[in-house]
Amino acid sequence: MVLPNIDLDLLPTPSFEQVQAKPLNHPPRILLMYGSNRERSYSRLAVQEAGRILEHFGAEVKIFHPKGLPLPEDGDASHPKVQELHELLAWAEGMVWCSPERHGSMSSIFKAQIDWIPLAAGAIRATQGKTLALMQVCGGSQSFNSVNQLRILGRWMRMITIPNQSSIPKAFLEFEEDGRMKASSYYDRIVDVMEELYKFTLLTRGQAAYLVDRYSERVETAEQLSQRVNQKS
Repeated sequence: MVLPNIDLDLLPTPSFEQVQAKPLNHPPRILLMYGSNRERSYSRLAVQEAGRILEHFGAEVKIFHPKGLPLPEDGDASHPKVQELHELLAWAEGMVWCSPERHGSMSSIFKAQIDWIPLAAGAIRATQGKTLALMQVCGGSQSFNSVNQLRILGRWMRMITIPNQSSIPKAFLEFEEDGRMKASSYYDRIVDVMEELYKFTLLTRGQAAYLVDRYSERVETAEQLSQRVNQKS
């Protein structure tokens, strides 16, 4: 096969050995984020329930609580809550995002968290190659506007966004007074989503650098290197 427009030295053929899962000694690390600071936040209750399921599977779970996080225009990366978010992002191998739907969209509190995620740190996106599961809670009838928007963001941030997702309608009816979610088909869907996330995380963690390595970026790097090495004194 003749491919004159491709630098074949920069396009090795992936092998089975390169793409298969790598065994790691520590439990899968999952960061959960939600989008409401209300005292009774149903997005928080939903991720807490999701976290219990993930812990049952064997994951190590941490939740980022956004209360106190400034808007991106009102603070800088030295703010303690921003530092906390960045440290959790570096720690995590997978993530769960859950936002309430407000005016047909994700909440401003959730979007602020996304906007604080650095686009790149040393040319590496903080999220690239990490798994992602999406959830939303609804005040009324079931909708998928927020999870659809979150899916676009996950793809743009180079995350491995799993196919399954959860949307909980009339969330105020789905949780007990103590915050635990009632048994229902909506609860079963969360179990499905967390099981799928855990499986995808086992398959891909430790492989992020290889899975998101792109030919176009390797070409660019080679050209930059050539210019630097061959520049005239």
